[in-house]
Amino acid sequence: MGEMTGRVAIVTGGSLGIGKAAARRLAEEGAAVIICGRRAHLVAMAEQEMRDSGLEVRGVSADVSRSADAQRVVAFALETYGGLDILVNAAGIQTYGTVVDTPEEVWDETLAVNLKSIYLMAKYAIPAMRQRGGGAIVNVSSVQALASEQRVAAYCASKGGINALTRSMAVDHALENIRVNAVCPGTVDTPMLWNSLSEAAKQHTREELLQIWGSAHAMGRIATPEEVAEVILFLVSHRASFVTGAEFVVDGGMLARLATGLINL
Repeated sequence: MGEMTGRVAIVTGGSLGIGKAAARRLAEEGAAVIICGRRAHLVAMAEQEMRDSGLEVRGVSADVSRSADAQRVVAFALETYGGLDILVNAAGIQTYGTVVDTPEEVWDETLAVNLKSIYLMAKYAIPAMRQRGGGAIVNVSSVQALASEQRVAAYCASKGGINALTRSMAVDHALENIRVNAVCPGTVDTPMLWNSLSEAAKQHTREELLQIWGSAHAMGRIATPEEVAEVILFLVSHRASFVTGAEFVVDGGMLARLATGLINL
């Protein structure tokens, strides 16, 4: 019997990347999991893949940056499994640009998908968790909430907002036994990473890009989605029962190391 047996989880962005890996680990540990995403065919494929592995996973096509869709996903969990214990907010998009050259519609979409969706999912999930005597929420943020590279203004703003919202939710709902934490990954080998390649990056082979990205991390490589999923699993488990309002950096030492290239004497 897994440590999540009897618990019900929603994972947004659960058809790809970190969200998919987290959904699988939760289900492997016995949770009933609802995954959701904006692209119905990817949600259906991920659902079928995990169900073929004998896991209790249901997929819902939804844009959780919209109130009606967020409410519908939570309602589906309650109707299907009778309650809700865990929420993993992993839906996200990567956009590029300074504040000068970022179109307003790109800014709005980035903040909606990455940040507003967390507000909406929590808005409807927390009342359901109260009925179960508590719950756990993990918001997938980024190291870019803590340090910034160039030309990611909207993305950085959204991720910084996630960390601030995580702290606020944690203190608001601590006495209701609802824990809220964030994970801040470095570079992770996900479809979002590869889909966001610049034209310059496309001139390199996959192996060259992995080496370039990996060199930014003290461990010399980028993360797998499964490595981030293990931290998420810990944070929603009873092993993390006294952890709330925290930001867990999962970056292979990226932020710990000076990026100035100091000379080794």
